[in-house]
Amino acid sequence: MAVLATIGLVDTGSITAKRWGLIGSLSCPGGSDGCDKVLGSAWGTLLGQPLSLFGFLAYATVLLLALLPLLRGGLRAPGSEGNRWALFLTCSGMAVFSMVLMGLLVFEIKAFCTFCVVSAALSLALFLLSLVGGDWIDRSQLIFRGVMTAFLVGLLGLGWAASADQPVAQSGRAAPAVVSASSPAKIALAEHLTSSGARVFTAYWCPHCHDQKELFGKEAAAKLQVIECAEDGANSQAQLCKQQGVQGYPSWQIKGVLDSGVKPLGTLADLSGYTGPRDF
Repeated sequence: MAVLATIGLVDTGSITAKRWGLIGSLSCPGGSDGCDKVLGSAWGTLLGQPLSLFGFLAYATVLLLALLPLLRGGLRAPGSEGNRWALFLTCSGMAVFSMVLMGLLVFEIKAFCTFCVVSAALSLALFLLSLVGGDWIDRSQLIFRGVMTAFLVGLLGLGWAASADQPVAQSGRAAPAVVSASSPAKIALAEHLTSSGARVFTAYWCPHCHDQKELFGKEAAAKLQVIECAEDGANSQAQLCKQQGVQGYPSWQIKGVLDSGVKPLGTLADLSGYTGPRDF
């Protein structure tokens, strides 16, 4: 279980690091467009943080619970019953929530993300290992606690999935207002991007799109060429987004090249050939 949890840590940790901008491009087997679409969707964040961060914390918990019994002689050693229950309930919750995410992947987002599928498979494998390796004496308690955990996590997961699908905008279908201030350098960069033909494809409900605008600030963001891709968004240009092959949000198109994800202002300056002040 410790090995599988470690793989899960690497899987979710790499995604989290990418969303935080700590690493550059992340190769997604099977195509990066699907991964970008998932990460940029309404279900890509939770409490303002990448959803993968919470997966990372869950795998870290499993790893800790799997290693602690080794100090006492293993999961079946005397006094380790509480640890077995903690592992079983944690892994049960992870498996159920992963199934909710797989449902979203197939029926709502309609994209394939290798990292997401690997994480779901790991969660299911950990659940099975915690189930068969617990040497349970009271099977009735096992069934009762397992069913209750599945019910509660499933209910919370479905509730979160439904609420996350609602627009985060303050005025219906328009994107939320940008509140941060812009420096002269940020305004100059925004003007350069627009004058050079660069544009950014967004969706009003996308939290990462809002994060990108906040990097520019209110004044600079107003000067960007922003394309609304959501069909029910204000001034929607959904057909243009489809024609350009936009899969995730935000997606920048600079010098004819499409690149998805939130970009640091310095990166946008480099990609567009900006030569003005850089005290962003």
